[in-house]
Amino acid sequence: MKIQKICVLGGTGFVGRHLVARLANQGYHVKVLTRHPQRHRPIGVLPGAEVVGADVHDSTVLLEHFSGCDAVINLVATLHEHARQSFRAVHVDLPGKIVEVCQTAGIERLLHMSALRADAAKGPSQYLFTKGEGEQVVMQAQGLNATCFKPSIIFAPDDHFYNQFGDMLKLFPVLPLACPNAKFAPVYVGDVARAFEVALENDATIGKSYELCGPRVYTFREVVEDTARMLGLKRRVLGLPDSLARLQAKLFGLLPVKVFTTDNYLSLQVDSVCTTNGLEELGITPHSVESIMPMHFASQTQRRRYDALRQVASRD
Repeated sequence: MKIQKICVLGGTGFVGRHLVARLANQGYHVKVLTRHPQRHRPIGVLPGAEVVGADVHDSTVLLEHFSGCDAVINLVATLHEHARQSFRAVHVDLPGKIVEVCQTAGIERLLHMSALRADAAKGPSQYLFTKGEGEQVVMQAQGLNATCFKPSIIFAPDDHFYNQFGDMLKLFPVLPLACPNAKFAPVYVGDVARAFEVALENDATIGKSYELCGPRVYTFREVVEDTARMLGLKRRVLGLPDSLARLQAKLFGLLPVKVFTTDNYLSLQVDSVCTTNGLEELGITPHSVESIMPMHFASQTQRRRYDALRQVASRD
């Protein structure tokens, strides 16, 4: 069956915005479910895209919006728990509801975003453990043609990861860093979006899970030091010993805005590196950080220099 209409959960997030734009531009009709449609009007102006107000945790609401669709994509995830959003509710219970509603609505195609090193048996953190459970729920469902994606850290000029560290490096000459030897293989968001598109168009991907990585492995320290260089900043990255890393995670976890928690620390105990890079199997050549991010950070540096010159001129 040719897929034409797709319902996307998590389509207003970082990866979702890129994926929805790609699918809409390829001629798919894309329905994006969100609690706050008024905040995401730019998505709705894409050709073939519509943004619909919906509580994705309500199975009745899901059934209403899944009906008439050919496929469902689930991108919903959280890095931090809070009072209204637990790892289990987002990573396990929601995929379970999606599976049940797909079965009820007769939707056979489901694409699901998991995470690299997600493991329902021995995930070191609640994030990775529950991500593994949710993946099992999807891949073991009866009557569903499911495909799962397990990316490393995802980057782009509008990402949270590189830009968060970029903002911190602008403020602090010395940056204390937990788990400096943890490893990542950052993958470009455009390559991740392309992987979803290929899966929709290729039935050979049904029943498979794909690890997604960029072409190079970095330590956490290298990621941050490279970000400083791209920003043209001289900064010292101070790798913390394990005891201080745990303490930093505990203290930061008490802050109202979560930046780094004990669960994040536990996730960093396993390297986010592919065993086999699924991008290659899907016929996608991965983009490197060096081919995308330096231009983005260079534009920030130019803006800072321009602003500094303008302030000097205004004082003269």
